[in-house]
Amino acid sequence: MTTPQQPGGPLRSFGRLKARPLKSRQAALFDSLLPKVAVSAEGPVAISGETWMEIGFGGGEHLAAQAARHPDIAFLGAEPFVNGVASALRHIEEGGLENVRLWQGDARELIARLPSAALRRVFILFPDPWPKARHHKRRLIQADFVADLARVMASGARLRFATDWENYAEEGRAVIDASPLFEAVAADQNLAPEDHVVTRYEEKKLGDIAPVWFDWTKL
Repeated sequence: MTTPQQPGGPLRSFGRLKARPLKSRQAALFDSLLPKVAVSAEGPVAISGETWMEIGFGGGEHLAAQAARHPDIAFLGAEPFVNGVASALRHIEEGGLENVRLWQGDARELIARLPSAALRRVFILFPDPWPKARHHKRRLIQADFVADLARVMASGARLRFATDWENYAEEGRAVIDASPLFEAVAADQNLAPEDHVVTRYEEKKLGDIAPVWFDWTKL
């Protein structure tokens, strides 16, 4: 389902698509479970009831934990990294989760197919930082992306952005703050929110600062 970047389209905002070969169990889940939970590759995406979305769910720990905590809420997860999708499938199977749907590909493609005001909460946790200055244009959080995201978020919906790269924290926060469609929620950015779930990526401490968190309300 992974879609390559199209010529003339938006720059890819993520890095590699696959690392180590999948284990036999992971490969089996791609055949047995993914078809059941995958978002359709074509047409509008049907939304029923309260829906939350995680963009770039990594290994799926946070996505699965939130889904387990909130079984009455539907969850959409977007992730292009094959090994991450395989990990998420394992979490879904082990947790017996029936409220998660996955999109293996660019989250922007999925957002474009969502109906307006469809989402009540969005998580963007530790997106690819593209730390080199010449690559900043590849970062996910750009003004046009924020506008697209605002379209699919309902009034009062919450957006959370977390990163462990200082420059991205400053840049991403400034981009979202500049949108008239979002209002910042006052909180200590250096303190993890009470409902946060620590991920494997976060534990690796690969950034240049301790993690920071920002929340906004869609107006």
